[in-house]
Amino acid sequence: MFNAPPPFIIDSRQLYLEIPQSPEEQEQPYSTAGACQRGWINQICLQAFLPWFKQEIAPTARVYPNSAALPSFWEVVNGTAINFDCDRLVLIPTLAIDDDELRVPQEWVDIPEWVADYYIAVQVNPDDGWMKIFGYTTHQILKTKGVYDAGDHTYSLETEDLIADINVLWVTRQLNDPEALRAEITPLTPIAKTQAENLLERLGNPDVKFPRLAVPFSLWGALLAHSGWRKKLYELRQGLLIQWSIPQWLQTGVGNLAQQWGWEKREFVVSTGMRSAEPFLGLSRQIIVAEHTYELRIFPKSASEEYVWRFELRSATPSGQIPAGFKLRLLTEDLQAFENNEDAATTPVDMLYLEVILELGEGLVWEIEPAPEDYDREILRF
Repeated sequence: MFNAPPPFIIDSRQLYLEIPQSPEEQEQPYSTAGACQRGWINQICLQAFLPWFKQEIAPTARVYPNSAALPSFWEVVNGTAINFDCDRLVLIPTLAIDDDELRVPQEWVDIPEWVADYYIAVQVNPDDGWMKIFGYTTHQILKTKGVYDAGDHTYSLETEDLIADINVLWVTRQLNDPEALRAEITPLTPIAKTQAENLLERLGNPDVKFPRLAVPFSLWGALLAHSGWRKKLYELRQGLLIQWSIPQWLQTGVGNLAQQWGWEKREFVVSTGMRSAEPFLGLSRQIIVAEHTYELRIFPKSASEEYVWRFELRSATPSGQIPAGFKLRLLTEDLQAFENNEDAATTPVDMLYLEVILELGEGLVWEIEPAPEDYDREILRF
């Protein structure tokens, strides 16, 4: 039953949207009851808002970084980011009956990779089947006028300090309003691999109910800023074993989480001499760059060189090429470069490739320039 004004109608400058009568069920588990409720409320908020937003405002809008990543965010923090055109907004839902303030977790404000231009305050009433957008603000306003609460690591603005009519956002963008949307923030100092491992071991324990408050934000923010460590934290809190082991995938099949990210096991025919070719089992996933589809392949160089791994980037189109300017890059788990870690196309080429010798258990992160759609760093373990 939808007991608020009809969907898509502005009432007293505030937008009401109908919650889908049969919201999609959550496919991912969460470690605590609070995280489960947070995931559910963010999910129904997104399901109500995004279709309207794409239809009425920004047809190309998409979840940041992608839908598969959302549980690893909602496990520890409230909010959902949406990229549109060159901007980003974050939906901040609340079940509170009184819409007297917008309270934004510090992660969305002070982690450079997470920062948004706009923050949308949403009151969700699942019992009556509606949600109300009761205002929005910008990063600049939140940082300069918001009240920071060191106890729960949030920035808050009272309702009277919010812009109530979300249509104002679209009007100012169309008029190219020169207002500064984002305030300057202090970069977070990267943390070393050993420190990250210690944090993951501690905070990955689901008995730690509020991991975001268990350590100083400088450490917590730096941990989450690395997408691979954020995913690892989520997996640990679910009690999952290693999910991103390439040798394990080749032996027993790609894990469920990795399948959601597009990885699959395939057989490749690899040339081993002038006239000979040999089949190899490897891993493959498709990526999209500038509306063109490419394939990233990983496989052992040969059966006798099991610690030598080959990474290839190819066009998914037969006879297609990699355009000039593309780069395939590998980094250590803590995002450090190493010798011969990059291949670049100065002219169109059939493929980019890298071969690396890896120790058992070593982790690597792959990158491609230009960045693929929905890209989120992964730590692949060998």
